Amino acid sequence: MRRRLAALRSRFGWSFWVPAFYWWATYAMRTVLTIVARWKVTGRERVPREGALIVVSNHLNNIDPPVIAAAIAKRRVRFMAKIELFKWPFGIVPRLYGAFPVRRFESDIAAMLNAERVLKRGQVLGMFPEGTRSRTGFIGRPHPGTAMIALRSGATVLPCAVVGSEQLGNPFNVLRQPKISVTIGEPIAVTAVRRPTQEQVDELTDRIFAEITAMLPPKYLPANTGSEEQAADGGDTPGD
Repeated sequence: MRRRLAALRSRFGWSFWVPAFYWWATYAMRTVLTIVARWKVTGRERVPREGALIVVSNHLNNIDPPVIAAAIAKRRVRFMAKIELFKWPFGIVPRLYGAFPVRRFESDIAAMLNAERVLKRGQVLGMFPEGTRSRTGFIGRPHPGTAMIALRSGATVLPCAVVGSEQLGNPFNVLRQPKISVTIGEPIAVTAVRRPTQEQVDELTDRIFAEITAMLPPKYLPANTGSEEQAADGGDTPGD
């Protein structure tokens, strides 16, 4: 009896429910976006079908992770989320979605190792390089963590740009069928480096930032008058 119970727990544990919940939530999101918004995805054919992959994007709204997952569609994305989201009882939702916690604005070694494990398995990691959800509407400068993980793992980086998701912060905007789109850019091949230098990290960070901003409309780009720093300093971590 004990062996049977152990076998059942093993078969129907987190490893069973997480993928099931993820795909249900992803296809439900695609359906909802198709109904309530003018939903468009460009470049889905650029998503690599296999191999370690880091999906990176700007961050406008709490809903961005499932929106990006719905856009990628072909592969399951494991997102980092701030540790506060994992408190009981609501913390069961990000856990079921397959997300894992990261401590905000800290050098979270555990989160980095967890991310590298995901990539070593040839899976997909989702990150918001800004480290914040924009409160100004402008994209902020990215933090180096994404580039560091990419260089240490040698994972391909897939830049994406989300447009219009900030409108979902107001439920009444749904009545207007807001335009929401995700543009998927060209994959960036990365060579694994055991101990990346600061120069290598900065170079890749700048390239990621450039690729994302190139796909965004001008209204999301900070002016040269200090708005960029304002955007970078405001806001919260992904999922805030």
